[in-house]
Amino acid sequence: MQALSALAAVMAALGVGVVSPGPSFVMVARTAVVASRRHGIAAALGMGVGGLAFAVCALFGLQAALIAVPTLYLVLKVAGGAYLVYLGCKIWQVAANPLVDAGLAPVAPDRWRRSFALGLATQLSNPKTAIVYASVFAAFLPAQPTAAFDAALIVSVFVVEASWYSFVALALSAVRPRSAYLRFKAPVDRTAGGVMVLLGLKLVLSGYRPGA
Repeated sequence: MQALSALAAVMAALGVGVVSPGPSFVMVARTAVVASRRHGIAAALGMGVGGLAFAVCALFGLQAALIAVPTLYLVLKVAGGAYLVYLGCKIWQVAANPLVDAGLAPVAPDRWRRSFALGLATQLSNPKTAIVYASVFAAFLPAQPTAAFDAALIVSVFVVEASWYSFVALALSAVRPRSAYLRFKAPVDRTAGGVMVLLGLKLVLSGYRPGA
């Protein structure tokens, strides 16, 4: 039961980060709009594989670091929470900006493998994602996770990442949902930013509570 609760907490925390607008969201959305729905889903799968890679690195690297330096647990909680607050504030700040970044290169509507590679590269090129994974894992992982728990966590990360961005690709490749999002982009993005700030504050405060 404790392992299931920990897994649910990790997925909920990562879910908030995944759905928060950022470079990955913009890339998948623009791929779906400019190329096709299939290209958008291919990019979403690339995001999932990139998230899986970050999860593996954060999971095993973090466990080794925590064994060597126990106080790192507290440091990651506070530093990770502070970063999430910063990220939430940035999301709020740019909520009124248009969806398509003028500096983003157009997507060539040829082979879907290129969209997959673009999604994977976009995910792996963002070091902030690794920080979020490490901080969330430090905050919610059980003290002695089993191999089964680790495997379930890694698979769940892929499912969360790929499912969300697949949903984005499906939604924004249709006319009505895309128009609705563009119409209400500012309040939706500000809500996501506010949730991220609250999550970050929770992590910071839990780091200062004995035994948390």
